[in-house]
Amino acid sequence: MGVSGCGKTSVAEGLAASLGAAFIEGDSLHPAANVEKMSRGIPLTDEDRWPWLDMIGRALADARAAGNGVVVSCSALRKVYRERLRSAAGGTLSFVFLKGSRDLLMTRMAAREGHFMPVSLLDSQLATLEDPSGEPGVVTVDIDAPVEAIVAAALRRLAS
Repeated sequence: MGVSGCGKTSVAEGLAASLGAAFIEGDSLHPAANVEKMSRGIPLTDEDRWPWLDMIGRALADARAAGNGVVVSCSALRKVYRERLRSAAGGTLSFVFLKGSRDLLMTRMAAREGHFMPVSLLDSQLATLEDPSGEPGVVTVDIDAPVEAIVAAALRRLAS
């Protein structure tokens, strides 16, 4: 979890591979209207996010019911979003908070090609972000490292 540009997809894919779990790209579950809105540089509202979070929650609950492990990339910027996901999943969830400086995030976002999220929305995401440090089931990992090192740090912290 974290703001755009923090490496959610790459880290989640690495975690899923290491854990032998399925991977779900949370952005792929956004309704088309959300993607269009963000593509135009318009921040999402809570009302825009609820259906998306509910879809992610259903995917988590379905995986749990089937006895399958799953790793989902999702911004989960506010505590209420994380609580909604926890409730929908029907059990314990772990979150890996990918934390980085604004400068590093801007650099990463500017280097991406073909992503719908413009750099102009980073500040609105940072303003929305409620740091989850200290919440149960949350580990924080600094993103100023190669993806493999971030994944390894996340796995160590999740195991402790």
